[in-house]
Amino acid sequence: MNDDLTAIAADIASGEVTPTDLMDALLTRIAALDPQVLAYECLNPAARAEAGQCTEELKRGMRRGPLHGVPIAIKDNYLTAGMPTTAGSRAPGYTFANEDAAAVARLRAAGAIVIGKTRTHEFAWGTETPPTRNPWDLSRIPGGSSGGSGAALAARMAYGALGSDTGGSIRIPASLCGVVGLKPTFGRVSRAGIVPHSWSLDHAGPLTLSVRDAALLLNVLAGHDTRDPGSADVPVPDYIASLDGGIASMRIGVCRNHFFGANEAQVEAQVERAIATLAALGAQVIDFEVPNLKYGLGAIFAIELASSSAYHDRGLQRGATAAMADDVRTLVEIGRMVSASDYLKAEQLRACLIADFNAVFERVDVVVTPASPVTAWQRGQATVVTGGMEESPLAASWRLTYPFNLTGLPALSVPCGFDSGGLPIGLQIAGKPFDETTILRVAASYESVNHWNAMRSPIARSVQP
Repeated sequence: MNDDLTAIAADIASGEVTPTDLMDALLTRIAALDPQVLAYECLNPAARAEAGQCTEELKRGMRRGPLHGVPIAIKDNYLTAGMPTTAGSRAPGYTFANEDAAAVARLRAAGAIVIGKTRTHEFAWGTETPPTRNPWDLSRIPGGSSGGSGAALAARMAYGALGSDTGGSIRIPASLCGVVGLKPTFGRVSRAGIVPHSWSLDHAGPLTLSVRDAALLLNVLAGHDTRDPGSADVPVPDYIASLDGGIASMRIGVCRNHFFGANEAQVEAQVERAIATLAALGAQVIDFEVPNLKYGLGAIFAIELASSSAYHDRGLQRGATAAMADDVRTLVEIGRMVSASDYLKAEQLRACLIADFNAVFERVDVVVTPASPVTAWQRGQATVVTGGMEESPLAASWRLTYPFNLTGLPALSVPCGFDSGGLPIGLQIAGKPFDETTILRVAASYESVNHWNAMRSPIARSVQP
């Protein structure tokens, strides 16, 4: 049986497999593997009945849309009808509506079946997603905060998944779990019905097993939504239509400061090989620098900390943070220490970076970087070493992804190889505002000659699809 979304959707449409048989096989696989991976917070109790309904509809010649009968996993900070939403927290006093977030509703309208809710680092803070384990090495973390979605895919326990990304929370687990993760342009996909983390930094998007799958899900998810004040009313192209157009004469930008020189050596070497591959496919590689990036980490911390504390203000007042995990409680509480002056300076730096990248994109079509400076680290590991320097996993892991949250630019991570320990490495490709088409095209061109995404994690290989 195929295990990527595009292929399985085609198999269902052709009658080669029924949604019921597919769901039974997937639930059996989850029962066998998830006690070890711990990717799911809960499963949809109606999943098999919904698959049966999809099967009966096909018998009557009815197909709701391109995802008819395909099981999709949903990060547990998206509201879902018929399933609880916890945002990964047991802190008292937080309740969430029993209804579908806008993105979930779009998936259901296209025929998808919600298979279950995947674990998130508490309130989408952090980059580890405890207790979820990385399917490539169960002693290691899957990344976060969409780690449950990344791990479910890497274990082949879902055909696609939703994540959210405030500083890298789609792309980091995609990189560390060896899958594709797409953060669309700010405003491209509605965030209505997603538990807020940072209003001006939050993005919604898919994690998938291939670039084509990401394009298919974005076709379903993208579009204006009046319920999200940040939603952009701009045209939505067919993201699949130009995937196979190649990249001859395309201008590939490589930012030599900030993104290079402070990464694990094997990560940097593999990304340099990927850049050489893009050049061999006909692209022109253009080096550049953005000096203001050296100030960016402080800026995004100020904005994110203040925003998170504002959302949790009532919880802070009633002492609910005492029940949060230590790392999350600390971040929520110290956000109260961000002054108005700090916040204003952070927003001014954000404006400078937007202007800097606007100038860059007058000379290049996409920017290519590593997606994470490190491969997956051990669960409970207090520090990581990058470029010979010891630093916190949080600061290290999102250093390369957060610039595209501050600027709101689209960016994705696509697998580009493995380190000597067999852990995945991700290549990040970022583009102009609302130009997801181009970054998907570059990623598809790279994927077509490497096929790293077809590699299966050890635990995925332990059970036949």
